Amino acid sequence: MNPHYSRAIPPAWVQMSKVFTALGDEHRQRILLTFERGERLNVSQIVAVSTLSRPAVSHHLKLLREAGVLGSEKIGKEVFFWINKPFLLETFDNVRTYLHDEL
Repeated sequence: MNPHYSRAIPPAWVQMSKVFTALGDEHRQRILLTFERGERLNVSQIVAVSTLSRPAVSHHLKLLREAGVLGSEKIGKEVFFWINKPFLLETFDNVRTYLHDEL
């Protein structure tokens, strides 16, 4: 048992907890599964295949973007989203490294 329960959370884990919180919702998981490899989608495209309203999809996209799970770019009047694969790979690698090295 590690007696240092109150030790500081590693900085890499602060962002990691946001990722897991964002991925903990079934609707956000479904939104991620909407993307195909390398694809960029706008809100309208995601709403078209979703059972959610446009405001609900926009809310979930905002949370995914704020957690770093999605990247975004505004082009004209549209905002396009994509899965931030490098960031997610780094996040999950941090978990894997901890499990491998510490447990």
